[in-house]
Amino acid sequence: MFEPDRTWEYSTTDRITFGPGAVTELGAELDSWGVESVLIVTDEGIEDAGIVDAVVRTFSPGMSYELFTAVEPDPSRELFERAGAVATDVDPDAVIGLGGGSSIDVGKVASVLHAHGGEVLEYVAPPIGEGTPVPGPTTPYVAVPTTAGTGSEATSVAVVSLPERKLKVGISDRQLFPELGLVDPTLMTSLPPSVTAASGLDALSHAIEGYTTRRYDAKARPETPAERPDYGGATPLSDVLCRHAIELVSDNLRRAVNNGDDLDAREGMALGSLTAAIGFANAGLGAAHALAYPVAGEHHTPHGLTVALLLPAVMRFNATSAPERYAEIARLMGKHTEGLDRRTAAEKAAEAVDELVADVGLPDGLGAVGVSADELSTFAEEASQLQRLLVGNPRRMDDSDIEAVYLESL
Repeated sequence: MFEPDRTWEYSTTDRITFGPGAVTELGAELDSWGVESVLIVTDEGIEDAGIVDAVVRTFSPGMSYELFTAVEPDPSRELFERAGAVATDVDPDAVIGLGGGSSIDVGKVASVLHAHGGEVLEYVAPPIGEGTPVPGPTTPYVAVPTTAGTGSEATSVAVVSLPERKLKVGISDRQLFPELGLVDPTLMTSLPPSVTAASGLDALSHAIEGYTTRRYDAKARPETPAERPDYGGATPLSDVLCRHAIELVSDNLRRAVNNGDDLDAREGMALGSLTAAIGFANAGLGAAHALAYPVAGEHHTPHGLTVALLLPAVMRFNATSAPERYAEIARLMGKHTEGLDRRTAAEKAAEAVDELVADVGLPDGLGAVGVSADELSTFAEEASQLQRLLVGNPRRMDDSDIEAVYLESL
């Protein structure tokens, strides 16, 4: 007999420091932890932009540091393992992930491998990996984002590319929550418009999918609290966070794309990304993310862009299963829904996303990034394996449904 889980819990990064100039507090924070040596995980672009220097200037005179600047977009398992090996060799007191979601994710896993050893696939979720839980706390970890999109500074997930399988997979474990997420919008002003747009739509997709995922009490009660999944379903708290994030992104993304020096818009986007992440990190995501992974694995498209091109079709597919929620999304994004039936109001939400995608200059459909119709059945088979994401989608999907959503998104 089905017994619903009427209990929910909430986990997030131990502490968040947010606001323009927040980066200046990093050195004092590390001193308070007794840290004397750090490994900074980042990419060459962040180093060339002078952002590494801005971070290092906050360190006390006696603080030593090493740089790992080899992070690339869509980091592969091999790159994660290289970072872990460097962390083992350097043996730092703390690890700092500085950059976009890729750098922050690589830093998370480097802190795991430094503390506990093992190989990346041991920790990757089944069926691709073994799903071994992280045995305990990692090396103290600080996440410093330079984009407003992934929200990785507030999640317990790291995304790993498997180029040999043309697939992206995830490591999800509560030990991956950073000890500190330090979010400074001034580090984001040099972000190019195209990256601002794609990362911003990623934040919006987190908020929308976190808000529309199945509720916590639509899932079976676990035998023990330890068996409750990290993605436990939407809760009253995640709903508040995700709704606010939808408004923030909708209100600020166009401005941030059109004028990168608009600090108010950058701050709004940074807060939108953060609140969306805290929301979905506990509630979960859905089909837009599941369907994005095979496409990005094959075509190397940026994650935020891929999700953005799939999100409207996923929303239209899901509308009949969560019409009130999609109607609320439409209202939050500035659409008038008074007097409309629930299905029509929900359609307005997908329209609002379509308009935002167009306004910030992203391509019109998957076909524009090289996806062809003859790939869709293979993508559908691969996406259907990502049940940790699909289980939260408000409407059940089989392979034919997934393929139809891909087709609509071309």
